[in-house]
Amino acid sequence: MDAHCINYSDTGFFSKTILQYLDNDPALQPFYHNRPGLDGFAKQIEERKYNADRNVLADVLKEQYASISDFEFSISNLVRSNIELLKLDNTYTITTGHQLNIFTGPLYFVFKIVTAIKLSRELKAAFPAKNFVPVYWMASEDHDFDEINHTNAGGKKIEWKLDAVGATGRLSTKSIREALNQYKGILGLGGNAAELAELVEAAYTKFDKLADATRYLVNALFGQYGLVILDADDARLKKQFAPIIEKDIIGQHSFKNISGTIPALQKLGAHIQVNPREINFFYLTDTLRERIVFEHGVYAVLNSDIKFTERELRDEIDEHPERFSPNVVMRPLYQEVVLPNLAYIGGGGEFAYWLELKANFDFYGVDFPILILRNSGLIVDKKSADKWKKTGFGIADLFKPTEVLKTEWVKQHTQTDLSISKEWFELQHIFDGLKQRAAEIDPTLAPSTEAIQSRLKHAMDNLERKLLKAEKRKHEVSLSHIEHIKNQLFPNGGLQERSENIALFYVAYGQQLIDDLIEKFEPLAFKFAVITE
Repeated sequence: MDAHCINYSDTGFFSKTILQYLDNDPALQPFYHNRPGLDGFAKQIEERKYNADRNVLADVLKEQYASISDFEFSISNLVRSNIELLKLDNTYTITTGHQLNIFTGPLYFVFKIVTAIKLSRELKAAFPAKNFVPVYWMASEDHDFDEINHTNAGGKKIEWKLDAVGATGRLSTKSIREALNQYKGILGLGGNAAELAELVEAAYTKFDKLADATRYLVNALFGQYGLVILDADDARLKKQFAPIIEKDIIGQHSFKNISGTIPALQKLGAHIQVNPREINFFYLTDTLRERIVFEHGVYAVLNSDIKFTERELRDEIDEHPERFSPNVVMRPLYQEVVLPNLAYIGGGGEFAYWLELKANFDFYGVDFPILILRNSGLIVDKKSADKWKKTGFGIADLFKPTEVLKTEWVKQHTQTDLSISKEWFELQHIFDGLKQRAAEIDPTLAPSTEAIQSRLKHAMDNLERKLLKAEKRKHEVSLSHIEHIKNQLFPNGGLQERSENIALFYVAYGQQLIDDLIEKFEPLAFKFAVITE
């Protein structure tokens, strides 16, 4: 496969804030720490303070991986080695995180992990005395089932229908059979369909919980590259975060720190992705994940009868830290406490809320990671690439709006001059003379002449549009090809990676697809990659 690299600014799909960050705009610098480059990583390595217990982290990972060790896709030697390396003081993690979308969800989930793997390799080459472990942090405590219960493949939506409550990682997979059959049906029988069908069948039928199923599937796809998968829904990891849990719930510090940052970001035109609450933790059980609120002098769990005095709350955190689940603004802090992490890899929306968090990290004395925009890409199959080449447009033109492309194509292929700019230029000279003559007769007539000129310009523009529209009708077949390719590569006008699942790409290319993405993606180049055969 080949990769054609395009500036993010030329795609039209990335926010002003992202482009400011990539361009090193000084206005954004107060909201993060080190820059995303080798010099920034050298500083991050030198400064990183990690106080958690590495042996606990390794033990947790070993126990979690034990759940898949009896199956065909067991732990690779590289994953085993990386878990052991985490015990060493010269080992760091490169982390990305995501919800437990069924069947891996949209393509950008794959792109996140590929970015983490490739960046870990590049850092090892740059700093050979250090070790770098790519980590996928499973957002197993998230309870927004509607965001993870579906995926799209080949223009069809596959949905897991379930009246779910509580953390998604703890959900039973017993009711997923209908969605699983639909997914396998879309794969068909050719190419690598049987291989992927076997993987998803094993993932969602051999494991009772969604977190275990997701671990199995992601390990099957990425374990050979050394990716370590962590489920942080663990009492031993939460125990290391417990002092901050207690301090933040009682003192409401994250609310104050992040609320103080938001106005400064708004002044820069940044979109505020999340707003903090007074208490940014949920109370978590197997069937419940509800907000904790402070009301009438007690700490109450919404939609339940659970209440704590301050003393009882402290005791509960000490005895059962696993029952306290951070929300979106505290999860990053939890991650950086329990992992020896250097960088977080995320998409545009994640970037927006990470920039809100720097003051909170500073307050708690936790090092802020380097923010890496995940690699973005567009996979163009050979058939579509050949058709696009026949249109005469280049790869970068793929990102132009469809109607703009149609207009450009018609103007390039018509035998008729569709522009009436020459005629309008001549009319302007006529009006210049008319305005001068009218002003000599009566100065108040000049505005009337200009109004007539303006109406005529509007009529001329409308005529030019009609000429173009009439010419387009002569080339309907060619223009329909342009529209078809655009619709196929940009579903509903958006990026392919944000809606399409890996399914049909894996059927076509198999594991080689992952190999090619790792080879072609350049995490520190910050370019959009169009991948073609």
